[in-house]
Amino acid sequence: MNRAGAEIHYASDRLDAFAVSLPPQAAALRNNPNVEYVEEDPIRTPMAQTIPFSIQMVQAIEAATAGADGSGVLVCIVDSGLHTGHEDHAGVTGASITGGNAGWDTDVCGHGTHVAGTIRAIDNDVGVLGVSPGKVDLHIVRVFSGGTDGCGWTFSSGLAAAMDNCAAAANGRKVVINMSLGGGTKSTTEQNAFNNLFATGNVLSIAAAGNDGNTRLSYPASYSSVVSVAAIDENKALATFSQRNSQVELAAPGVSVLSTVPWTAASLTVGADSFLVASLEGTFQGTASGALVDGGLCTSSGSWAGKVVLCQRGDIAFADKVSNVALGGGVAAVVYNNAPGGFAGTLGGASSIPAVSASQEDGQSLVATRLGNTASVSTIFTAPGSGYEAWDGTSMATPHVVGVAALLWSAHPEASNQQIRDAMAVTAQDLGAAGRDNSFGWGLVQAKAALDELDGAGTPPPPGDVAPSQLSTATFKTRGKVAGVKLSWTTGTAAQVDIYRNGAKVSTASNTGSYSDSFVGASGTSATYKVCVAASTTACSNDSTIGF
Repeated sequence: MNRAGAEIHYASDRLDAFAVSLPPQAAALRNNPNVEYVEEDPIRTPMAQTIPFSIQMVQAIEAATAGADGSGVLVCIVDSGLHTGHEDHAGVTGASITGGNAGWDTDVCGHGTHVAGTIRAIDNDVGVLGVSPGKVDLHIVRVFSGGTDGCGWTFSSGLAAAMDNCAAAANGRKVVINMSLGGGTKSTTEQNAFNNLFATGNVLSIAAAGNDGNTRLSYPASYSSVVSVAAIDENKALATFSQRNSQVELAAPGVSVLSTVPWTAASLTVGADSFLVASLEGTFQGTASGALVDGGLCTSSGSWAGKVVLCQRGDIAFADKVSNVALGGGVAAVVYNNAPGGFAGTLGGASSIPAVSASQEDGQSLVATRLGNTASVSTIFTAPGSGYEAWDGTSMATPHVVGVAALLWSAHPEASNQQIRDAMAVTAQDLGAAGRDNSFGWGLVQAKAALDELDGAGTPPPPGDVAPSQLSTATFKTRGKVAGVKLSWTTGTAAQVDIYRNGAKVSTASNTGSYSDSFVGASGTSATYKVCVAASTTACSNDSTIGF
């Protein structure tokens, strides 16, 4: 190992084994007759803290390990507030949490606290881990309150005011705005607010594509100066509820996303250890204790009198599993996932015993190591509190992209918002039709790949594609009035091109050599255009400026 240049971290005479870091050329050690085997030294983390599958799927940990951790970047969350006393948000050193209006540090709805947890839940011994754990600065603008569930709504003007609040809090920092919200009607005032922020080069606005499961545009996500985010599940399939349209730019995990909530609705302790669980909707609210037993799939009742029964998800409905546990004398049911991560579930009615859901990892660990131990289950709702739940929605996908943008900007503070946006687009993992499509946009956001892109010299054009050239612009009129700008260029060879106005991408279009933009600037102003090979930031035409 010394001759191979190995760095030895740990040696065990009892195991005849070493933990080492090896240079690539040391692979020949596998063929040395004195070496029995070579294997990866896998990572182990405290079982009390969960790294959600979604955090790993967007490469957040790899980017942070490479030095992009979100420090010095301000994330402005426009939502229902934040329960700042939550165990995964309180006690952060070196990063701030501020607010811009009354009640920002409370959250009876839970939506804002869930979003914030995905972005920066701290690295401690409890709960979950965020994309930028405890590193980014947070600024909370509460726009939702009231309503039967505490979530309420806001006017478009309220959102425009929130943008001013976010900008005022910047204090020299780059700002990423999270908007897990939207509506179906466009507002010129609102659009102008986002365009003005984007034009500064220091603010990147990111919003949820919408949860109607159709092709309608949702705003603010569908403004060209805002990044629209679709939702995928743990298998990288498009969520059935996710909006799909021409403005979707990126995709991120938005199904069964485990994050923080400002209450405790369920708990599970086995011996002295606590495990993250969620109440199954419709469960009996109460407490129960008993020896932990394995019920398999719980497709039939067993001899479980006085027991807390583990049931694996699958084959039959949750309600039937819980009913079988009760029929077998069980005092509580713990249904664990059959795929990585946790999940949210409903019983479609009421149960006679407490019933909770758990992650696949915790369920398998309990079956393997904790059967026979005393388990205690509670489904009593307590607020405020430090709880965790798995939620669905493009609202849950959006903070993943926001967190990734913050990671990138912390490593490259010299970059513009357009460069951060482009880096995420060109390095996204393509999940649908080749290139951009209306379901996934450019694909699943990838933090480490985007970081590598920013560290390098830019994105080369795809092999064989010749960049557009000889771009010219001219205004066109309708009924005697200027109605927009006509672009003309020599096509090159790409099938699709991205149209940029003043540094912001406004459309992806077929490469026909012409495009009409309905933008009209104020008198005395100008706009600068360029046309690039789709998904490239370097294979572009000349700039062409048009005056109004």
